[in-house]
Amino acid sequence: MKPVKKPHLVFTLLVEVGRKTGDGLPAKATGAALMCYASGVDEAEAVRETIAILKQADMAPLDVSGYGTLDERLAEGHDISEEERALMQRALEENSVIVAQMTPFYDRPDA
Repeated sequence: MKPVKKPHLVFTLLVEVGRKTGDGLPAKATGAALMCYASGVDEAEAVRETIAILKQADMAPLDVSGYGTLDERLAEGHDISEEERALMQRALEENSVIVAQMTPFYDRPDA
């Protein structure tokens, strides 16, 4: 008997990264937050794939927060733009990880 193949879903992940040589972050940044859309049969697989891709890109992942699938986010009342939906669809079609947004962190001089 063939095993039943689970369908892939797209998960929204927020990944915090630290600094690493060659990471491509702005020179004075202390790290960054990356909004990613990742395909996987479950959230754990999506997280593993995202971490692996970021490490290959010389980034230093520190923490991952999962926000669920499109349906889960809609059920929670999230407002999801057509652009965001298109990126999610692309991640699904390509079975990939899409980094949709990067927000660098900087140390505050008054902190």
